[in-house]
Amino acid sequence: MADLSRKIGEMEYDALIIGNIPHKQVGSGTIRAVEAETTFKRGTILAKSSADNKLVILGTEPAEGETLTPDCILCDDIIVESDTTTAVYTAGCFNSNKVITAEGYTITAEDTDALRKYDIVLQCASTM
Repeated sequence: MADLSRKIGEMEYDALIIGNIPHKQVGSGTIRAVEAETTFKRGTILAKSSADNKLVILGTEPAEGETLTPDCILCDDIIVESDTTTAVYTAGCFNSNKVITAEGYTITAEDTDALRKYDIVLQCASTM
């Protein structure tokens, strides 16, 4: 009976998820291979390519004839070099101050609208 109250782990709150509606959903996606081994961080917004249906960081420059559409948010840190299948949030309410895009990229109203079509809502939570 003494084992019923022992500590089994810890979790740090990172303020990425800030609401319960829409309900959080997790799926899978394949991140496109990159030139050099790179760590993609939890909370990275990923865009889906019209060319191969693979995911890249939002703000990546599209190849000729390719369209990149905001699609999902990375669940956990992951190291990518070759095509990598991983868990992604396909719906949920996220803190716009905690999501990550390509360096120097600013999320646009069109990006926010595209994500909203997939039940991914970005809200500002300045107090978090």
